[in-house]
Amino acid sequence: MITMQEFLLRCRVEHQSLQAWMAAGWLIPPQTEPEPAFSEVDLARAQLIRDLHEDLGVNDEGISVILHLIDQMHGLRQSMHQVLNELRVEREKHEEL
Repeated sequence: MITMQEFLLRCRVEHQSLQAWMAAGWLIPPQTEPEPAFSEVDLARAQLIRDLHEDLGVNDEGISVILHLIDQMHGLRQSMHQVLNELRVEREKHEEL
């Protein structure tokens, strides 16, 4: 897990921005007590948020939409992997017969 201080340094964002992103639900640290701690995935997401906002000028509403679409895409990808694994198991069962 990444501490708040390390997260801020690695992501190159201000504490105030990170707090706003957490309040918006864009980042949900897996640990909040005694202080927030973050994963590498959280760091990558925060870097994406920073790049969208600072480099590309995307506003808050746009960032919300982009993150929602990315989350949906990851969910669909997981579902596809599950379906493919189930199909693989079924195919192996039929090949054994």
